[in-house]
Amino acid sequence: MPVQSLVCPDTATRVSSVLNRDVKHFGKQHLFDGSEETCWNSDQGTSQWVTLHFPRPVKLSQLHIQFQGGFSSRLCTLEGCRTGEELVKISELYPQDSHAMQSFQVQETVLDELKITFGSSTDFFGRVVVYHLEVLGERL
Repeated sequence: MPVQSLVCPDTATRVSSVLNRDVKHFGKQHLFDGSEETCWNSDQGTSQWVTLHFPRPVKLSQLHIQFQGGFSSRLCTLEGCRTGEELVKISELYPQDSHAMQSFQVQETVLDELKITFGSSTDFFGRVVVYHLEVLGERL
C-alpha cells in the first residue's frame, strides 16, 4: 500500500508551547496547513515537543519536516505507543539547520500516539519554528 499522510482532521495534536501564547498566528494548526506563510513557533525553553494522537492505529514509516533556519533542532527523538501503553523510543533524527524540507525514513512502527521531541535547538533561547510537518505511512 502506498504511503499517505497519517494526519487527518480527527488527529489530536498538542505542542509544548506557542510563542507569546499567540495561538492565532503561531499555533499548532499551522504545522499541517500547507501554507508557506504560516508556522508553529514555540516559546523559549529546552525540549520543545509535538504529540499526535491518531483516531485509529497507523504504521509510521516517514517523517518530513521543514524548520526555519536558525530555529531548528539538531536532534529529534521520535517516541510512540499504542493506546494505554507507555511511550517507547522509535528513532533519533539529526536534521540540518536549514529552511529546506527534510525527509527521514524511520523504522516502521504501528502506533496510536507519536511524540516528536526537539531536544537541541539551534536558537540560543531554545525556540523551534516548524513550517511543515508530514507524518507518512499506512492507516490500518
